[in-house]
Amino acid sequence: MKSSNIGGQAVMEGVMMKNGDRYAVAVRKTNKEIEVKVDDYKGIIKNKKIQKIPILRGVFNFVDSLVLGMKTLMYSSSFFLEEEEEEEKKDSKKIEKTEEQKKKSDDLLMGITVAISIIMAVGIFMILPYFISNLLRRVTDSAFLISLGEGVIRIAIFIAYIFLISRMKDIQRVFMYHGAEHKCINCIEQGLDLTVENVRKSSKHHKRCGTSFLLIVMVITVVMFMIIRTDSPVLRVVYRLLLVPVVAGISYEFIRLAGNSDNKFVELLSKPGMALQRLTTKEPDDTMIEVGIASVEAVFDWKKYLAENFGKSYEEEMQKQPLGQESQREVSA
Repeated sequence: MKSSNIGGQAVMEGVMMKNGDRYAVAVRKTNKEIEVKVDDYKGIIKNKKIQKIPILRGVFNFVDSLVLGMKTLMYSSSFFLEEEEEEEKKDSKKIEKTEEQKKKSDDLLMGITVAISIIMAVGIFMILPYFISNLLRRVTDSAFLISLGEGVIRIAIFIAYIFLISRMKDIQRVFMYHGAEHKCINCIEQGLDLTVENVRKSSKHHKRCGTSFLLIVMVITVVMFMIIRTDSPVLRVVYRLLLVPVVAGISYEFIRLAGNSDNKFVELLSKPGMALQRLTTKEPDDTMIEVGIASVEAVFDWKKYLAENFGKSYEEEMQKQPLGQESQREVSA
């Protein structure tokens, strides 16, 4: 399978797709129309040389994914918030001031939310398992068994968390859009035209999924914490905090390799993450697939991709598009 190098995520009633520095968010509004927003996201590190350094690029990519993910989630949720009171619309100056203040407030809120999310994730999945595993010291003095127990507890907490949120009705719809995102990418990477029918037949699991990335993080954490040991309880906590960026960087490199390799061993290592995606992806309906297609087409020329990688005639693909065929979308830059 030839990687397209595009990726994305599910948002509220929609899909975000990113290709290079360009990203698009397609949202199915309450009036059933699809609105697509296209914009640029350069990332927190502008230096292209730094972005190519293995491990280090994974750390920055992880942070960028959190920031862009939160930004697009807030954008998609804005369509479903209650409308502002009509009185505010009467004074245009007041509207201008309100919108400016709202943008600053949203940026601040996004920054705080990302920071809190990282702190909570580190606390729940990194530090909490360590303190729980200390209970094992009552029954064994083996550092190996205690470290192994910590790893098992960490993975168990992670899987339990995924399982519990997958039971929530609203999250299930997000996971359906998550499935649509994967199916759209798989469709074009298999050399198929990006149509509803072809997308529907494609797999909802993908090796470059964030779910697989997080599971790899958990597994690598287990290995590293079993290797790096210290007798100081304080240093054990400090090591766990300092190693978070390193683990994220290594995990990114593996996911990147998996997404561009058909090696049997790499595929074998990818299977646990693919299996876990059964919880985080659901089969989408055709309306959700349409949203995914709209997001892809806004930032990615899939017809050119098929022509260059699968020997299909780009001109022939262009001619297949029926004249006058338009989807109900509102496109805003």
